[in-house]
Amino acid sequence: MDARGYLSELFSLDGLVAIVTGGSSGIGRAVAGALARAGASVVIVARDEAGLAGAVAELTAQGCRAAWVSADLGGRDGVREAAERAAGVFGEPDILVNSAGINLRPPMGKLGEDVWDATMALNLEAPYLLGRRFGPGMAGRGFGRIIHISSQQAHRAFVQSGAYGVSKGALESLARSQAEAWSPYGVTCNTLVPGFVMTPLNARLSSDPEKVAALAARTLTGRNGLAEDFAGAAVFLAGRSSGYVTGQSVFVDGGFSVH
Repeated sequence: MDARGYLSELFSLDGLVAIVTGGSSGIGRAVAGALARAGASVVIVARDEAGLAGAVAELTAQGCRAAWVSADLGGRDGVREAAERAAGVFGEPDILVNSAGINLRPPMGKLGEDVWDATMALNLEAPYLLGRRFGPGMAGRGFGRIIHISSQQAHRAFVQSGAYGVSKGALESLARSQAEAWSPYGVTCNTLVPGFVMTPLNARLSSDPEKVAALAARTLTGRNGLAEDFAGAAVFLAGRSSGYVTGQSVFVDGGFSVH
């Protein structure tokens, strides 16, 4: 077997179906693109129809198999409807990536129940509901990959972590619970933990040059993250070669978490 064949055997996602939430921008878009270019049929789920259409057009122009579903994942009914619509495109998924999120960070003393509820609904409950919908089917078929996008806020509180940090800490615990339930049946469940990445989700911090520079200085690489930095890790965790990696929080952060 030549090198190309060996790498394809390790990392190809040919024949697999993926659903990626929050895939119209930022890390979600980069992950959706990576999975599609690695051979998966990808359905991107988000609210932004223009962003969805642009992401899918880019992928289909490159010969990838991709489609989109516009949905609001901030409520249970919306999540359930989105799941059925997404599964109706290419079939039941082998890969589920939960990247959709909301990043509202008022000071704790001003954190109201409305922000708390909205944060937990999208950042935690939607991944739980989607996992409950698709995880058992993956287990029944003997193969599945669930990947959550977490945050440094799951491990350390800074710049007003608030409800956002709580939701991301709980999301990593959800991955471990899902791993306990389904990994004996071939379904791995992991999280990717970004450092600071210049995406629309971080628009508030991205607009402050001093804070951006300070965050870059906290890394070992000397720079903040880019959405495309997550492509390789996502393809690995989504594929067949990662079958013995589960319940893990994989840091893709330039060394931010150890500096």
